[in-house]
Amino acid sequence: MRGSRSLAVERGQPPPVAAKEAAYTSPVADETVRKVAERLDAAMNAHDVDAFVALFADDYDSVQPAHPDRAFRGREQVRENWSAVFAGVPDFRSDLIRVAADGDVVWTEWHWQGTQGEGRRLEMVGVIVFGVREGQIAWARLYVEPIEEGAGIRAAVGSMTGDV
Repeated sequence: MRGSRSLAVERGQPPPVAAKEAAYTSPVADETVRKVAERLDAAMNAHDVDAFVALFADDYDSVQPAHPDRAFRGREQVRENWSAVFAGVPDFRSDLIRVAADGDVVWTEWHWQGTQGEGRRLEMVGVIVFGVREGQIAWARLYVEPIEEGAGIRAAVGSMTGDV
C-alpha cells in the first residue's frame, strides 16, 4: 500500500501538510498540547504579550494559506503583531471554541472580537492548526477571517464560479 504522500503526488496534488511539518514536531501527549491552546487563549484575554510570546518557539513558522504574503518566521514578529492588536483593540476578547489534538498537532477554533479605533467592531472567526515542540508553538497555519454578513450563499457561490 502506498503512503498518502506518494499517492497525492501521483495524482498531481501537493503532498499532505503533515508531511512537510513533521520536521518541526516531536511526540508530546495530547493533553499537554491542548493546554498550550488554553494558555494561548488565557494570554490573549489577559492582553499579556509576554505570556503570549513565551508560548512560541524562537523559530516559529507562521503561514496563512489564503494570504501567502502574510507568512513570517520568528517569535519577535509575534510580539510586534500582537502588541499592535492589544493596543489597537483595547477590549480584545478571544473565545477558544474547540480544541482537538493528535500527537503534537492541535486544531483550534476561535472567535475574536473587540472594538477597533473609531468604534469599529472587530469580529473574526476561524481555525488555527499548530504544532507543538517542547511545550511551545513551533508552526501554525491560520485560517481566521473577518465575519462577513449580508451577501448570502448565492453571492459566495457566484464568487466561486465567476458569476458575480
